[in-house]
Amino acid sequence: MADSWTFAVGRDDLGRTTLADGATPDLSEGEALLRVDRVGLTANNVTYAVLGVAMRYWEFFPPGPRGLGPQWGLPPLWGFAEVVESTVAGLAVGQRVYGYLPPAGHLVVRPDRVDASGFRDASEHRAALPSPYNVYRSTTGDPAYRADQEDLLVLFRPLFFTSFMLADQVLDNDCYGATSLVLSSASSKTAYAAAFELHGRGPRLVGLTSPGNLAFTRSLGCYDAVVSYDDIATLDVVPTVYLDLSGAPSTRTALRGRLGDQLVRDIAVGLTNQTPNADAAEEVFFAPVQMRKRSLDWGRDGLDQRFTDAWRRFAEVVGGWLDVRAGAGPDALRDAWLEVLAGRTPPRVGHVIQL
Repeated sequence: MADSWTFAVGRDDLGRTTLADGATPDLSEGEALLRVDRVGLTANNVTYAVLGVAMRYWEFFPPGPRGLGPQWGLPPLWGFAEVVESTVAGLAVGQRVYGYLPPAGHLVVRPDRVDASGFRDASEHRAALPSPYNVYRSTTGDPAYRADQEDLLVLFRPLFFTSFMLADQVLDNDCYGATSLVLSSASSKTAYAAAFELHGRGPRLVGLTSPGNLAFTRSLGCYDAVVSYDDIATLDVVPTVYLDLSGAPSTRTALRGRLGDQLVRDIAVGLTNQTPNADAAEEVFFAPVQMRKRSLDWGRDGLDQRFTDAWRRFAEVVGGWLDVRAGAGPDALRDAWLEVLAGRTPPRVGHVIQL
């Protein structure tokens, strides 16, 4: 089969990149070959790389089989792929799936639990990794899929799943008794999707953002107030939950100084500024944990239905908050990576790369 390619970044320097050529792998019995077709690139993908060791994200797509040394890492992406070769009953060539993909031309998977909704990758090296990342949803069996919303799904579905489960965990815990929820990096997609889910369902929502993003963040309409990081001293001193999506130590310090013992929960969610914040926070949110709880509470179908309902509500409005910046090919993927890594992507922009 035709040659393939792989984009990798330096594990100790995420701005160091390489595009490596290689042969498309041959399949063993029980495997299928996916051609990576269309992916998104956001700050979320940079987070995967920053936490590549701590959260084992580097392990999903090891560089060794692709002819790359251990100094390189493959930052995971979300997007669509097509089955181009299959030795697995029930998984037909031409099937289009959505899931966790490498920054590469192809991916070999070992499909398990194949049904109308898709399959799980049961490859040995992924067996001990968080199971939600191993699910590939067939577009023909996915209630959230619409062909005209592929760009939105590429950019927002993984973020929105995190946002949906974050909002659900907060509500599931009666908002920890707080009267105010403060979200940092409020202009980020994960933050405002969570705010969209939480708005009007309890505590007052306050978004913290940089001065340059105040106007955009206020225009979304999903926060009750939007405040510059410089103005944290103006926040009301009331029982508050801090959902930290920025990881900025100065923000945490300022909030603790302002709120004191009225800061009832300090939860690390993400890190848009590439500073690991788990140790500084009191607790860490990890979406698969709440997902497992709700899978037991509601069943898989119940969770899928609730997510789909929430996604459809969000998709109706988010298109107006987004400008898709389209690219094509591995070079465009590298350019998008470097732009997002440097923090040069405006909050309204989302990168979608056709490979």
